[in-house]
Amino acid sequence: MNSSTPRLVPVTPENFEAVCAIRLHPHQEHLVSPVLKSLAEAYVYGASAWPRAIVDRRDDGAEEVVGFVMAFFDISWGGDANDRRSGIWRLNISAEHQGRGYGRFAVRAVAEEIRGLGGTRAYVSWNPAEHTPEPFYLGLGFTLTGELSGTQRVGVLPL
Repeated sequence: MNSSTPRLVPVTPENFEAVCAIRLHPHQEHLVSPVLKSLAEAYVYGASAWPRAIVDRRDDGAEEVVGFVMAFFDISWGGDANDRRSGIWRLNISAEHQGRGYGRFAVRAVAEEIRGLGGTRAYVSWNPAEHTPEPFYLGLGFTLTGELSGTQRVGVLPL
């Protein structure tokens, strides 16, 4: 990140193309769905999905989309109406902006949003494959729950 503070902003007609243009490193593409699929899911699951562009100011002062995060709020987990969860659904940081703290920022921002809504835990899941984001999430304080969501490992972060 540069000296400015990144922000989460809604996906709008003005930033839609830049958000959809986010590309991961080729070795990561099999681990997370493209942003376009996330935006389609946000449309379908509107009440539960919270898609946001991650933006920061470039050195020239212009605002730039550096990533995308989509949270989920208060969903019924595994069909259990009594197990309601919130967390990170998708996190895509463009290849050229990785390693600059934008992913950490996005996770913390989503955690704050969940806390502000009264949540006490944030969940995330990831594919247990080569180049997995597992070390990233565990390094932020997530712990494995022992559950699987499909084939993905589930982690939880106490808030």
